[in-house]
Amino acid sequence: MAAVELILLQRVEKLGQMGDLVKVKPGYARNFLLPQKKAIRANKANLAKFEAERAQLEAQNIKRREEAERLAERVGGMSVVILRQAGESGSLYGSVSPRDISDACTAGGLTVNRGQVVLDGPIKTLGLSKVRVVLHPEVSLSVTVNVARSVEEAEKQARGEALNAPDDDEEEEIAAEDLLDPSEAPQPEV
Repeated sequence: MAAVELILLQRVEKLGQMGDLVKVKPGYARNFLLPQKKAIRANKANLAKFEAERAQLEAQNIKRREEAERLAERVGGMSVVILRQAGESGSLYGSVSPRDISDACTAGGLTVNRGQVVLDGPIKTLGLSKVRVVLHPEVSLSVTVNVARSVEEAEKQARGEALNAPDDDEEEEIAAEDLLDPSEAPQPEV
């Protein structure tokens, strides 16, 4: 299939800046860029229309970016707690999805949708994870996701305490060699 030529209406990560003419695969254009109004088809009429509205589009983009930057400064260093069931080894029964993170952020006062949450890989273990939330194509912030079995466990993780650390009441494990008395060990015959 031939590539489709588009004009970007906003910055698209790993593709280009506003106003760039780009060639992409038809499915990417048809299913993502065009429906989300991130681009328009590159033909003479659209090129003329874009050039006439370019200053207005850039002004709107700058305004939205400044609002996103102010919001990022206000909620910078945000941390959310997500409670999940997990096995003894700390692996989750399932995983934490972008929807779970967006719901936790919304409950914490930052309204984001799941499309704004960028996960490098699925979160499948208990503990702290850094997740990127894209507020604007040019502005993103880092949110700490604390996945725990209970609120108490989440508080311990947030303080940096080890979850599997032995309590003072528990006995120390004794190595098998320490249990044997060297005088009772069988001696080789000479």
